[in-house]
Amino acid sequence: MYSEKVMDHFTNPRNVGEIENASGVGTVGNAKCGDIMRIYLDIDEDTKIIKDCKFKTFGCGAAVATSSMATELVIGKTIDQALKVTNKAVTEALDGLPPVKVHCSLLAEEAIHAALWDYAQKHGIVIEGLVEPKKDIHEGEE
Repeated sequence: MYSEKVMDHFTNPRNVGEIENASGVGTVGNAKCGDIMRIYLDIDEDTKIIKDCKFKTFGCGAAVATSSMATELVIGKTIDQALKVTNKAVTEALDGLPPVKVHCSLLAEEAIHAALWDYAQKHGIVIEGLVEPKKDIHEGEE
């Protein structure tokens, strides 16, 4: 059973779309469940605050809901704060997920990290605590 927040973010997702000339773009996926998430970040160059975040997700309702919530959790945050948005934080913000759908919140966390990695690569910087994402989105784990 899904919480009201999950259903709301699934039926009325926030921040859907793409950001042209995004500061960072991260794409992650899980071949076993078929979910693919792409997160776009617009980061202010001076303050390093995420001004905007959009997503495109192909997958189940929980994948859409976790993507939507993840964008809300990072907008207005610094890079370091966004890096600390975990799958647990996404799940809690949605008032929980069924155990079989928790992997969707992990994809949301990984998509944020992949977008931050892309940003760091484009700007030749190191973001403390950020690790390089998996190369092949088809090798995701459940």
